[in-house]
Amino acid sequence: MSKVLLGDVAEERRETCKGNKDGYPTVGLEHLTPEEITLTSWDEGSDNTFTKMFRKGDVLFGRRRAYLKKAAVAPFDGICSGDITVIEAKPNYLLPELLPFIIQNDALFSFAVEKSAGSLSPRVKWEHLKSYEFELPNMDKQRELAELLWAMDDTKKSYQQLIAATDELVKSQFIEMFGDPRNNPYGHTCRPLSAISEIMSGITKGRKIKGTRTIDVPYICTANVQDGYVDWTEKKYMPATEEEISKYSLLCDDVLIIEGGDPDKVGRGCLAGTLPDPCIYQNHVFRIRVDKDLISSEFLAAYLLLPSTKKYFLSCAKQTTGIATINKKQLSDLLVMFPDSIAQNDYIAFVRQSDKSKFELEQAFSELTATYKRIISEQLG
Repeated sequence: MSKVLLGDVAEERRETCKGNKDGYPTVGLEHLTPEEITLTSWDEGSDNTFTKMFRKGDVLFGRRRAYLKKAAVAPFDGICSGDITVIEAKPNYLLPELLPFIIQNDALFSFAVEKSAGSLSPRVKWEHLKSYEFELPNMDKQRELAELLWAMDDTKKSYQQLIAATDELVKSQFIEMFGDPRNNPYGHTCRPLSAISEIMSGITKGRKIKGTRTIDVPYICTANVQDGYVDWTEKKYMPATEEEISKYSLLCDDVLIIEGGDPDKVGRGCLAGTLPDPCIYQNHVFRIRVDKDLISSEFLAAYLLLPSTKKYFLSCAKQTTGIATINKKQLSDLLVMFPDSIAQNDYIAFVRQSDKSKFELEQAFSELTATYKRIISEQLG
């Protein structure tokens, strides 16, 4: 094993398409998924100004905002955005099948972020990337590593498919038990969300506080609210008065919905669940406190994940600069279909069992990912 520079064993492809672009798929930064080594989306036949060529097996590295960790293998020849650096292996020194794992490496991304220039939209150049130094084993070891890492990547994708299938099963079970909310074939009670709950937006982070004693308390922002769960990976704090804490405190059975985000994720929502005490929430998050005599919080949280609910949010969302937003009036008008309490509890029991299975899959996926990253770090660090 010897230390090499990335530029010693790989190079930037600088080929451009000077003729007809028909028949070439196009890839933009939006098609690269953070920390995913496989390209799963692209455009075909769309008008664009892209001219940079890539070839099957090249690695497409998102050079803008490198902290997003976007890099994937090209499964075909195509054209890509100028914000993507196309990298190809030098086969005499580096096995092409191993290059994606050298690029999709936390150490390389950290190096790229350090070398990036620009304040609002930092970019890194190949001239800097090629000076990244790492350990490279001999060709036989490279083949062994590539085979192992691709097998692990396949297993990771299998876990992801099972997790997605579990989510779909929960949605399908709702339709099977209660029918599609759009036509309500079984005649279940339907009411606007505002008629069965109290809806309130949260506290403004940048507000001015004068002459009042405050304490720092954890708060939930839009990034914490994911579909089906609260992500506590990053816990944030803000100063709040006792009056504000009393007004904006969350309970474990509150339902949370964000007002804006990517168009396909607008209206993300979940049950608050286990919380620090106290815990408040930001103004771009809506708190829904249900009338427990009518509907269960868990049932409503599951209802928010249904395709029909997502379609409603998307249909009424206002979109600006790639961000879709819903307001309190639109959320209040959401028509919620709910059966009697016995049927709700039956469905909740099914959801809990599915969540347990999903949690076990996610744990296995996390452990595999940690091992996968450790191998890359130790063998190609």
